[in-house]
Amino acid sequence: MIIKDIEVKSVMTKSNLPVADFSVNPYVGCAHACKYCYASFMKRFTNHPEPWGEFIDVKHWPEIKNPGKYAGKEAFIGSVTDPYQPCEKKYERTRTLLEQLKGSGISISIATRSKLVLRDIDLIKTFPNARVAISINTVDEAFRKEMDKGATIEERLDTMKQLYDAGIKTTCFISPIFPGITDVEAIVDRAKDRCNLVWLENLNLRGDYRVVIMEWIKKNHPELEGLYHEIYSKKDRSYWTELDAKLRAYAASNGMPYVRDDDSKMSEFGEAPIMANYFYHEEVKKSAKKKDVN
Repeated sequence: MIIKDIEVKSVMTKSNLPVADFSVNPYVGCAHACKYCYASFMKRFTNHPEPWGEFIDVKHWPEIKNPGKYAGKEAFIGSVTDPYQPCEKKYERTRTLLEQLKGSGISISIATRSKLVLRDIDLIKTFPNARVAISINTVDEAFRKEMDKGATIEERLDTMKQLYDAGIKTTCFISPIFPGITDVEAIVDRAKDRCNLVWLENLNLRGDYRVVIMEWIKKNHPELEGLYHEIYSKKDRSYWTELDAKLRAYAASNGMPYVRDDDSKMSEFGEAPIMANYFYHEEVKKSAKKKDVN
């Protein structure tokens, strides 16, 4: 792993994501090396010859001296790379960011697949409307090992529970859903007692990793080659339409509200989580988070 320090003017980047005003990434590159990582396209902006997953740039920025200017805004921490990947234990750039923003009035959402986030529970709780999303797209540990170098499935489920029990709004981020492989209902069955929201996102193949995934499917699941060709070459959306209907029925049978393209609401602690379907990326607008799209 190639790790180097870099100086940046600011770690706060204005975002056009439907879930935040700012996109924040304390690192460039990610040691989890997910085969399906959409963020691998960022490699071309880094001047790194190493493959995605084999380099990390540790960001250093000037101290945020007027954090109050972010009051009432929302920041998504980890939109491109995991803010709690292994090097965070040493460099603490994510913790430094949280310390600098503490008391500013900014709301934060954190996305990770690491149990290291538990280290910062007390700090995270100081932020209004703090949310943490734990990424999990399988209950099959063998498949997980094939796809990423993150925490085990059990560690992720345990991390989700500890966050939830600490009073931090928690999302089970089921992404990406691999057609014919990811058992969404099995994941929700394991997570529904420890999250306020279930976020559903489909596998969206593009860039260099499209070839990697299609070759992996050909080698490991030849029976799914036809399905993947229909979805990703012919752009047939019937699989997602059918899965949408199936999961809507599953949610209803389990007393879970079901919405599309809307993460503005989360259930209260002790209630069944809300399920939010984000299958249709091209339809998601900045305003989607402000309304209920059923």
